Amino acid sequence: MRIPPALLRTAAFAALATLAACDNKPTTIVAGPPDDMQAQLNTAKPVELPPAMEASKSYRCKDNSVVYVDWFTGGKQASLRSKKDGSPTVLKADEAGKPLTAAGGYSLTGSSTASSVTVEQPGKGKQSCDA
Repeated sequence: MRIPPALLRTAAFAALATLAACDNKPTTIVAGPPDDMQAQLNTAKPVELPPAMEASKSYRCKDNSVVYVDWFTGGKQASLRSKKDGSPTVLKADEAGKPLTAAGGYSLTGSSTASSVTVEQPGKGKQSCDA
């Protein structure tokens, strides 16, 4: 089937006329109402992210037991486990370099770079442990 040239010209003219009728002015799109919390967000205090894990080490203590310590960045937090897959006890300090403590008589002195730490656990007392 052959399309007559007059029909092609008419179709092309109609397409051009349709495009010429388009409005070329910029359009502004508004997505919803203004943010009601913007003022609160502008005056909010900065949020401190939780520390990332820095190192995970195991230490053999004087009584031949093993403790597992996960050290976190900033030197103010560590988690202590007495079994490899045991529940961790989170120890914290107000300042880096100070002993990390937790309720129940837990204490940890040392750092992620130290080869030995001092650990105090309920029922075991204070003892030195080496990596």
